[in-house]
Amino acid sequence: MARKTFEDALAKLEEITRELESGDLSLEASLKKFEEGITLARFCNTKLEECQHKVSLLQEKNGSVTETPFNVNDNGS
Repeated sequence: MARKTFEDALAKLEEITRELESGDLSLEASLKKFEEGITLARFCNTKLEECQHKVSLLQEKNGSVTETPFNVNDNGS
């Protein structure tokens, strides 16, 4: 089985959202879709948090490139 990607999980989450919003599902089917959606939302959130930790800024100093951790609170000054 292929590894789940953020993009695949997000697409499936959007599909589930459309299905739930249609109102065509039974209560039991809606609950199963809701549970699946919660699982996918948590997966996506975890992936986003992992990426947030990996984001870094490359700054050129004295002709060499150095990696500087990204600081969300940095105002750019």
